[in-house]
Parts: sequence; structure tokens; C-alpha cells
Amino acid sequence: MNKKILIVEDEAKLAALLTDYLTHEGFESHWLNDGLNVVEWVKQHAPDLILMDIMLPHRDGISLCKEIREFSNVPLFLITARIGETDRLKGLEIGADDYICKPYSVKEVVARIKAIFRRLQNFSTQLPVVAGFSLDKEKLHAYYEGVLLDLTLSEFRILAALLDKCGKVYSRATLLDVLHEDERDISDRTVDTHVKNLRHKLQKIAGEKEIIQSVYGVGYKIET
Repeated sequence: MNKKILIVEDEAKLAALLTDYLTHEGFESHWLNDGLNVVEWVKQHAPDLILMDIMLPHRDGISLCKEIREFSNVPLFLITARIGETDRLKGLEIGADDYICKPYSVKEVVARIKAIFRRLQNFSTQLPVVAGFSLDKEKLHAYYEGVLLDLTLSEFRILAALLDKCGKVYSRATLLDVLHEDERDISDRTVDTHVKNLRHKLQKIAGEKEIIQSVYGVGYKIET
């Protein structure tokens, strides 16, 4: 079955161009031109990935992303004309997996989408219980002490990497490679933002116990 991509974009020409490229690559594309019915559409049709502009009629992409994250962990890319790091990190903090800055190359966007699905396909199905964690990489479910964690794709990737070799210190650069295959110039704060969100979700179960430990000047680790 073809992967289903939802495009939420008010620029008709740009949406049509994205649709053409995605269709050519074998994806099933759907387009909404405003933010009014996005949440209901996602609930009804369960897309495999969402490309969503931040500046939309009726509702903005930030508030939509936040609401979608209340019921779905679908991979979600925010598209923005804003290039400030603070704006991009705000999107990551509320659950976006990645951001795309306008103007952009449609070919690059398609390459990023294909990379996401390729990495998901290459995941081994399950990992054994490690340090209280159990990961199902097929369903993208992560459990801590038997409790299901509500993780985004990016948070899941980082957690899986840290658990792959408990005790090993992973640099921010290494974790950026886990998130993105390409050579984009992305701030280390992107990793810090995802780790911050991940820690917050773990604290709901573990309390004040420090599951993900910071190693000053280097990166992060999980001890057994």
C-alpha cells in the first residue's frame, strides 16, 4: 500500500508541485488549503506523514501540530518562511519532527520523506528490555516500566540510539545523524529540544530519576 501524505498548504501552485513530485515517487497525496478541517481529516484518514505550513488561513500550523500530538505520533514536518532558530525550535518543542524553510527544493522535501520511511523500514522489529525500556520498532512503541510512552518519531529515534549501547555517550552530532541523513546545517539545540521533550515524558513515570544523563560538553547517555 502506498504511503499516504497529507499536504496542508494555502499556496495552490506549491501544493500542486509537491503533489506531482510525490505522486511520481509512488506516494498517495492529499491536499488541504487551510487549517480548518485538518484535525478531523487526520483522525479520519490516518496519514503516514504530514507536511504542514505554519501560516495558514483560519488556524496556524503550530496550534494544529500541538493538537495533533494529543492523539497521534504521525511524522510531521512544519513548513515555514521564518528562518529564525527560535521559531524553528518552537515547532520542535510542541512535537514537530522536522522543519522545512521556504523557499525550498521540492526534490529535497521528497528526499527527506523517503529517508524517513527508509529508516523506519530498516529498523529491526523489536529490542529486548533494556534499563526498564522495551521498544517495538515496527509499531514505534516505546515502554518504560511497562507504561507506553507517547513519543514523536524523532524522540523515538533518539531513545533507540541511546538504548542501543547503554552507558555510551552519544554526542549531539551523532544524534543529529540519527535524526537526519543529509548534511544540513542544523543547530545542536535541535537535539537538546527533543531530549528535553523526551525527559519531560519520562519524568511522568520515573519522577525525579534522571534517566537520560547529560555529559557536559559532549552529549547524552542512558546508564543501565
